Amino acid sequence: MLHSSLPPDGQGTEALLREMRALSREIFDRALAECSIPHAFSRQVLYDGEHLRIGKDLYDAESFERVLLVSIGKAGHTMAEAFSNILGGGVTGVVACPNPQSAQVPGFDYFSGGHPLPNEDSLRAGDAILRLVSGSSPRTLTVFLISGGASAIAEKPISADITLADVIEAYKALVHSGAPIAEINAVRKHLSALKGGRLARAAVPARQVSVLVSDVPENSLDALASGPTMPDSTTVADCFAIAERYKLLSQFPDSVGVLFRRNLLEETPKQGDAAFENSRYTTVLSNATATGAAVEGAAMHSFAVEVDNSCDDWDYQRAGDYLLQRLREMQGGASRACLISGGEVTVQVGVKPGVGGRNQQFALYCAQQIEGERITVLSAGTDGIDGNSPAAGAVVDGTTVERARQHGFDARTATAEFDAYPCLSAIGSTIVTGPTGNNVRDLRVFLAY
Repeated sequence: MLHSSLPPDGQGTEALLREMRALSREIFDRALAECSIPHAFSRQVLYDGEHLRIGKDLYDAESFERVLLVSIGKAGHTMAEAFSNILGGGVTGVVACPNPQSAQVPGFDYFSGGHPLPNEDSLRAGDAILRLVSGSSPRTLTVFLISGGASAIAEKPISADITLADVIEAYKALVHSGAPIAEINAVRKHLSALKGGRLARAAVPARQVSVLVSDVPENSLDALASGPTMPDSTTVADCFAIAERYKLLSQFPDSVGVLFRRNLLEETPKQGDAAFENSRYTTVLSNATATGAAVEGAAMHSFAVEVDNSCDDWDYQRAGDYLLQRLREMQGGASRACLISGGEVTVQVGVKPGVGGRNQQFALYCAQQIEGERITVLSAGTDGIDGNSPAAGAVVDGTTVERARQHGFDARTATAEFDAYPCLSAIGSTIVTGPTGNNVRDLRVFLAY
């Protein structure tokens, strides 16, 4: 198939690429705006002084003596603030988020939990949450606001013998084992007093509603924050099989290993457990929100648009090759083609990686595959954070490799050394938003003229 190449005149090329880059960024910014937590809450949470509507569920405010709120995850503060503003205050609770907040919501105890590894505040947050919900009655409405990152940001070991250092050592052993995230979470759920539905059990007999900002695949909501308020589909038997498969017992600290060696792990609550009889769940934001907004934005500019999320969790090179092939197939039937892709790609970094993240790595790899073509590729995280860089991601096009060369960078070397940020930053291709206080996974926008 013939690919659209850049026009021969430099001025026309520059104008075309400037327009394509601007349109890519406009589409991404539209998705970010649509995914803002205040915007989502204004649609999904309503209160008229007598009735509280959360999603499709209606609650009579007079039937409850207390409303408690637990807000945990990267969006912990933003969600608590939005919810409190709608209710007009009068709510008490706990907020656990990764960064100290200068302006805290009145009535809430704040904890700056660690991420990706827990810290002392993570454990203090876990204790405070369990204390808060333990005094519930049938006339208590407990609202759980849950976002990504809460697995580490709020934690409580299942055994008093497991110290913070032990939790961190166990987390590291699991992450470095090569096990997929679903198996890692299966073990973490069974080592925690919060995860795998145990927080819901602790809050019985209160009426419970979980409001979710999801950074996990649409069909895996119990993976969000390791499912503290949801029935757990994993079992103790799974944990033993995982520990054996990846030879984890020799890597776990003694306080964790003894639970396996003496068969002391306890089962988490499953579907049908009494813990969930009065529980409801509402997803207010997910990656589908971001991709949907991006589709609308591209359609407004007369692009033929398709969505392909099938490369979720693929290696970045495989994902890049696949998505570019899809885009080129679309070019055969449309003069202005746009491919939207949500989810996350994976990058296995080297021993001494440079500065960057999966989105910049993906973008720079794609830049090498589209050199000389009228194609633009944007890849960025909705949380505003990409790896160890100050950027959220990057936007590249058919001239990126040459422009990098003119600034003294070799795109292939930068990719091989996982050092995409210096190269992309030097040519003005990085996307810097700052932390958004939210995360609904990554978004990729491909444009072709």
